[in-house]
Amino acid sequence: MHKKKLSIITLGCSKNLVDSEDIATRIHSRYDVAFDDDTDADIVLVNTCGFILDAKQESIDTIMEYINLKNEGKIQKLFVFGCLSQRYKKELYADIPEVDEFFGVDSLSAILDALDCDDMKNSIVKEPRMISTPKHTAYIKVSEGCDRYCAFCAIPYIRGHYVSRPMEEIVGEVERLAQNGTREFNLIAQDLSYYGKDLYGEYRLPELVEALAAIEDVKWIRLHYTYPNNFPLRTLDIMRDNPKVCKYLDIPLQHINDNVLNKMKRGHSRAETLELLKQFREKVPDIALRTTLLVGFPGETDKAFEELVEFVKETKFDRLGVFPYSAEENTYSAEHYADRISKKKKQERADRIMSIQQKISLQLNAAKIGRVFEIVVDRVEGDYFVGRTQYDSPEVDCEVLVKTADAPDFQIGGFYNVEITDAEEFDLYARPVA
Repeated sequence: MHKKKLSIITLGCSKNLVDSEDIATRIHSRYDVAFDDDTDADIVLVNTCGFILDAKQESIDTIMEYINLKNEGKIQKLFVFGCLSQRYKKELYADIPEVDEFFGVDSLSAILDALDCDDMKNSIVKEPRMISTPKHTAYIKVSEGCDRYCAFCAIPYIRGHYVSRPMEEIVGEVERLAQNGTREFNLIAQDLSYYGKDLYGEYRLPELVEALAAIEDVKWIRLHYTYPNNFPLRTLDIMRDNPKVCKYLDIPLQHINDNVLNKMKRGHSRAETLELLKQFREKVPDIALRTTLLVGFPGETDKAFEELVEFVKETKFDRLGVFPYSAEENTYSAEHYADRISKKKKQERADRIMSIQQKISLQLNAAKIGRVFEIVVDRVEGDYFVGRTQYDSPEVDCEVLVKTADAPDFQIGGFYNVEITDAEEFDLYARPVA
C-alpha cells in the first residue's frame, strides 16, 4: 500500500521535539514520516512554540509559509499543534482559516483521529521511539507541566500541573532506545528537580538517574532544567561517582538580586543560590554549569543589574544564555507589573551579559588546551568531525572539531579520546589520541 508522505516541523524546545517524535512513532506504519521541511509532503504538522514573543512570531511565520504551499497545491493538509495553538486557538482559527485544524498540547488523541490513526491513541508503544536527532543521542521527557508559577512564565498555564511519568515507563523507553543504538540520554522536564514528588510523595530524581545508569548500553546521562528549590542533593553524589552521569547541570537561575527574585516569585534568595552553587562545585569539582538569565524584568534597577553582572563575572558559568524580558499574556508579571524598561535597554543589558560570558567562555576553553577529553562525534561538517564532551549538551553548547584527515577511523556516534589543541569562545579544536 502506498503511504502518504507526512512532514513534522518542530519549533521551540526539546520537549516539543519529544512530542513530535511520539506522534511519529505512533503513525509511521501508515505514513512516510519526515522530521524536516519536506515540501513534497502530502500532510504537514507544525508543532509550535508560544513561550516568548520571538518564538510566537517564528511559529506564525512558519505557518504562513506552509499556507502558501497549500495554496499552491504542493501540500494537501496543514495541521498546527503545540503551545501556540494551546494559548491562542480561537484567535488562530479566526485569523488563519486556511489551516485544516488546530490542536493544543494535550491533543494526541485528536491528532491521531485526524490522521485516521485513532486505534493508536490508547496503545502502549513497545518499540524504540522514532527520534529526529542523530541515532546516538536522544531526549527523554520525564514529566509534563509545571507547578512553579514564576511571575514571568506562561508554561504552567499552557502545559498544566506537573505530572511525572512512572519510573518504569521511562526506564523501558531508555532500554528500547539503548538496544537500538542510542548511547546518550538527555533528561528534560520543565522542572527536573521536582520529578517524582507528585507520583511518589518525594523527589525521585536520584533514583531515576541510578535506574537509567544501570542499563548496560547507556553511555551518558545528562540533566537539563533543574530548578534551584528543593534540588535533590544526592544527585550530586551519583554524578561524582558514576561515570555514566555527565558532570553537567543545566539550572536556570534567572537572576541574583533578592528584590528581582522575589518579584519573579522564584522562591529562592541570593544567599540560597550561592550556597547551592558552592555545594555543586564542592561535591563535583569538575562540574559544568549552564544557566539562563532574564534581564529587564520589571523592577530591575541599574543597581540590581550591576549585581547580576558581578555575579556572572564571579561565578564563571561554563555555559550561559540570557533573554530580555517580554510581558506574556496571563502571567502574573504582565497583569501586576508595569513594564517600564525600554526594549533597547533590555537588549543592551542582554548584550553586555553575553559579552562578559564570551570572555569567560574563551578563558575556560583556553584552559582545556593540552588536556585529553572523550568526545562523541555528532556529524561531519566540511573538513571536520564535529563532536562534544560530556560537558556539552547537543545544539546549545561548545563543540569539538577534529580534522577528518587526522581521524580516518572516526564514525558518527562513536566515542573517542582527543587532545585539545586550540580554543575559541564556543569551539574547541582537537586531534585524536591513541
